[in-house]
Amino acid sequence: MPRILIIDDEAPIRRVLRDILENEGYHVDDAATGMEAIQLIKEQDFDAVFCDIKMPEMDGIETLEAIRKESDVPVIMLSGHGTIETAVEAIKKGAFDFIPKPPDLNRLLITLRNALDNKILATENKVLKKAVKLQSQMIGESAPMLEVKDMIGKVAPTNARVLITGENGTGKELVARQLHEFSARCKGPFIEVNCAAIPSELIESQLFGHEKGAFTSAVKQRKGDFELADGGTLFLDEIGDMSLSAQAKVLRALQENKIVRVGGEKEIPVDVRILAATNKNLKAEIEKGNFREDLYHRLSVIVIQVPPLRERKDDIPLLVESFVARIAQDMGKAAPAFEPEAIEALQQYQWTGNIRELHNIVERLIILCDSAVTKADVERFGNPLK
Repeated sequence: MPRILIIDDEAPIRRVLRDILENEGYHVDDAATGMEAIQLIKEQDFDAVFCDIKMPEMDGIETLEAIRKESDVPVIMLSGHGTIETAVEAIKKGAFDFIPKPPDLNRLLITLRNALDNKILATENKVLKKAVKLQSQMIGESAPMLEVKDMIGKVAPTNARVLITGENGTGKELVARQLHEFSARCKGPFIEVNCAAIPSELIESQLFGHEKGAFTSAVKQRKGDFELADGGTLFLDEIGDMSLSAQAKVLRALQENKIVRVGGEKEIPVDVRILAATNKNLKAEIEKGNFREDLYHRLSVIVIQVPPLRERKDDIPLLVESFVARIAQDMGKAAPAFEPEAIEALQQYQWTGNIRELHNIVERLIILCDSAVTKADVERFGNPLK
């Protein structure tokens, strides 16, 4: 049941609002002063607040400011003497809405429902952001991982281009996200492009956009990923699979900080930090004629090599613990304990699929094992390539 707080110095108004809201099924508390309300908010969680503007000692705007320091609860302002200026000031200071007195019953209830819905969405958004942040954390305290983390700490605050290398499944995307999150561009967009997953004839449109009519299926103008990442970070994953034609255009964009849409002529300035990743040996690809040497040098101002799991086996217990907690929560079941011998067994494998393979095996064990995971379970159900 949503909990509502009414703040008004007039007892009759508090009583009327309480009766209305309780009849609608809400739990209601009230306070005669701003100071009393702030104390209640410190002690309890409320889902929405109605606050009068004109009150002695501490008026509604001052109360609103004090509430904002304590909570992000939506606050609906009420006033019988309100002006447009007062309403604008209240909204600027964080009020959800402003309703004149005497309030229209339908508007009051609709505004309250909107405020409650908004609070639910805000809470869900925080949970999702927290989950994304947890998923993007670099897990590991082994010497190779500490080197990677140290490099991220030094490079992230700069605008230097970074080439991230490593085998499939080692976590190159996580390194890219960390570089973005710890940079001055963290509030800007993070746009990821999997160059291996996009057909060569479409990669240029994906990166640079196109004008209407540029090709048969171009029925309307489209912004490319360079434009979408403006002010943020563009992550070119599996760049070793990019066509030579697209490589030439990417090189030009990096040199001039401008792009031209496919089928267009106008140069569009872009402010983008480029991060690239590959599981290929780009120097070998250069020798084969598959990758431009000048682009390689543009991209590899800093090179971060992400170690394979077989070189950081000391991190396996931490990785398993993290995967178990997350996977079990997603499945809605109790997290099984991994016996020490089971962890030791996992540390013996070569992990050709790296972190991704370990995650899949942990998920399989959680599904198939009802209680503690033993060494025998790992040998029976794990079955990774040795």
